[in-house]
Amino acid sequence: MVTFGVKGGAEAGRRLIDSVQIFSLLANVGDAKSLIIHPASTTHSQLEPAEQIATGTTPDLIRLSVGLEHVDDLIADLEQALQAATAESPADGSLVGAAG
Repeated sequence: MVTFGVKGGAEAGRRLIDSVQIFSLLANVGDAKSLIIHPASTTHSQLEPAEQIATGTTPDLIRLSVGLEHVDDLIADLEQALQAATAESPADGSLVGAAG
């Protein structure tokens, strides 16, 4: 499991999810395929913003479950998706934190 924030908040998080090509949008973990989710707009969307924050779900949070695809393909997919997600403000197009 890899968790990181994308500069640009919730909107950039949604654009990132929409831009990946290899990662699948699913809430599962431990699958053989790589998965991605933006909890603020999916699994935690029924919560109020303060409740989301209380659970550690920030608007910029992205969660990945890395599968068996080649690491170079996964990195390339994330790089192109990050560029697409932050295209409106290229100076902000970077990861703001990472944890594994």
